Amino acid sequence: MNGPHEWDVFYYGLGGLEIAREIFAREGMYYVGPIHHGPNIIHSKVPIRSIDDFRGRKMRLPGGMVAEVFQDLGAKTTLLPGSEIFPALEKGTIDVADYVGPAINYALGFSQVTKYISMGPPGFMSLYQPVDLMDLTVGMDAWNALPPEMKTFVEMEVHVYSDMHHAQIQKADQEAWKKFEADGTEVTRLSQDDVEAMTEVAVPRWFQWANKDKDAARVFKIQLDYMMSGSLGYVTPEMIEGQELKL
Repeated sequence: MNGPHEWDVFYYGLGGLEIAREIFAREGMYYVGPIHHGPNIIHSKVPIRSIDDFRGRKMRLPGGMVAEVFQDLGAKTTLLPGSEIFPALEKGTIDVADYVGPAINYALGFSQVTKYISMGPPGFMSLYQPVDLMDLTVGMDAWNALPPEMKTFVEMEVHVYSDMHHAQIQKADQEAWKKFEADGTEVTRLSQDDVEAMTEVAVPRWFQWANKDKDAARVFKIQLDYMMSGSLGYVTPEMIEGQELKL
């Protein structure tokens, strides 16, 4: 889904929070709530003006479904911790790197070792990971030791903190964009055609990953129904034709 608003709806309106708590409880933990961060963006030593430009590029990604989508686009992906991205870009071990948002990436010095930032079309912060989600999760025994009013307080504070944290990250990002511009970084944007081509590649991966686990399928079904609803319309029946969800 494409932003913090949608994730709020998923967690606090469509049952996502209850499912997360159910799954974590099996491991003896209590999922208090999600914490929104911001979008991931792509820094590159070469201009990325269409998804074809990812072909053959050595690219740092977080792994999993995201990496597989870029592999399908022809990128040679590698998994690196955040601390190793700058030196890998500096040495030329990688050409392209996904990491978090502008403010943190600027502080990490990415403008010193890359010339370009690749974004989606106007209005799209990121095509592939528009929201980074963290969370607060605690041991079930510690949680159960709290009085009811303290549980309510902590749950509500996590929700408020998530909203405030997200807003402050966006504020810092606005300041970082000016710094990137001053350093000569060029922002390139993919087209709506690129969005459609990338979605065509991504849809089979959605179903493949959702079908690895019954809980994943259950969660994805909620998200898919929302994306296909009149509220959003991100996904049409034609886009998922031939795909099966094993619930």
